[in-house]
Amino acid sequence: MPKPFRTYDCGPGCPVEATLDLIDGKWKGVVLYHLLDGCLRFNALRRKLPGVTQRVLTRQLRELEESGLIVRTVYAEVPPRVEYRLSARGESLRPVILALKAWGDAYLAERAAVSEASAAAARAPSGPSTDTGPLVSEPAPR
Repeated sequence: MPKPFRTYDCGPGCPVEATLDLIDGKWKGVVLYHLLDGCLRFNALRRKLPGVTQRVLTRQLRELEESGLIVRTVYAEVPPRVEYRLSARGESLRPVILALKAWGDAYLAERAAVSEASAAAARAPSGPSTDTGPLVSEPAPR
């Protein structure tokens, strides 16, 4: 049974809240990202998301379908074949998903650089300074 439409107070952040409600969930954004390349079967999606259980992925896919972001196609074959693809509404999220990916790439690169700098500082010798700078301080300018 589809969830009833949620109402919003339509304050300044209302459109952002409504959008985030549609893609809220640990795996929904990643599912949408993988579907940007085209149709995928359930097991292909599951292989791309090794940390997700079958139950959780099924639930997230159903919610995305109920929201109108993806289309589920069942083929009358034995064994049954089920494919998922972005709907027109889901396709309209392409720039949003790609922007999230670009931001995430930059964030992860920055985080890796900070981590590497911290590791390098921890490896640096902590003994007496070997600085060969001036031994006599110069008078301060007036």
